Amino acid sequence: MPVVKIKENETFEQAMKRFKKQCEKAGILTELRRREYYDKPSIRKKKKTAAARKRALKKLKRIGR
Repeated sequence: MPVVKIKENETFEQAMKRFKKQCEKAGILTELRRREYYDKPSIRKKKKTAAARKRALKKLKRIGR
């Protein structure tokens, strides 16, 4: 769990920015979106293979340039 202690002479906006960065680094938002609803294992597997295929095609496009 990210914790941010506000330093002396630090604005709220700066502290909020640091907190958001820490949350992003910890992967909290991605985990939250993943757990938002239940996916059956078969659907999870299909999504995983589709994402892998998409990454592979993207990689091939970059190499083809």
